[in-house]
Amino acid sequence: MKKIILIVLAIVLTTGFVFSGQAITIKGSDTLVRLGQRWAEEYMKENPGTVLQVSGGGSGTGIAALLNGTTDICEASRDMKEKEYKLANRNGVTPYRVSVALDGIAIFLHEENKVKALSLAQLKGIYTGAIQNWKEVGGEDHLIILYGRENNSGTYAFFKKRALQKEDYTERTQTLPGTAAVVNAVANDQYGIGYGGIAWAKGVKFAAVAESDTTAAILPTVKTVSNGTYPISRDLYWFFSEKPTGEVKKLLNWCLSEEGQKVSESIGYVPLSKEKAEAQIIK
Repeated sequence: MKKIILIVLAIVLTTGFVFSGQAITIKGSDTLVRLGQRWAEEYMKENPGTVLQVSGGGSGTGIAALLNGTTDICEASRDMKEKEYKLANRNGVTPYRVSVALDGIAIFLHEENKVKALSLAQLKGIYTGAIQNWKEVGGEDHLIILYGRENNSGTYAFFKKRALQKEDYTERTQTLPGTAAVVNAVANDQYGIGYGGIAWAKGVKFAAVAESDTTAAILPTVKTVSNGTYPISRDLYWFFSEKPTGEVKKLLNWCLSEEGQKVSESIGYVPLSKEKAEAQIIK
């Protein structure tokens, strides 16, 4: 909450606007929270009198908040589950989903790690515990130290589905509350490995990822995520309790605009194609 207040206060002090309306709340994905905050900063500069309150907590937390009516916008790095859609219907909520950016789940390695590429099968082996030593995948003879996200994270769920083929993570995985924490852990652990959105990488290197043992390994970049050649690519979403109107609609359309998408690219996220973004703008 203190972080939200500081963000809002900073915009007030720099722009001098007077707020006279209802604040718009945005909550959910820790992968998306940096983008949500930057969008909020830029939007409030251009729209004096509007306040956006942005916080993380995980996709599951954001979806729960949307369904119980405590947030206007849910940021999520995964689609809602079938049981969540059913709960929404019982609560009289008709979820409206919009893709706001693209993302690749990067595999983070320490900069001194000799491993350059991993296949999806190897990642599955590492995170289910079948592969435990770096020498099994071309690295040094040392135990692999695993870092991952908590189970309320959309990134946790997507990685489990895509890389682990829905098998359970090994108990050796150290779960951390955000991608920034995962990156920090790997940056300080020569034998560590982690995963998370590419926009969060700092002080670590990416492992290229191969779809299979017989295909080329691909590094996560704007180009490879955009064209879908990077094997662990996904959409990032905003969910609403109904089709947006008023100021919420105006905000969404701005985020989907060329200006809004340039903001996302400027901080390391992968923007939507012009066609995909324009197709979602609400008239």
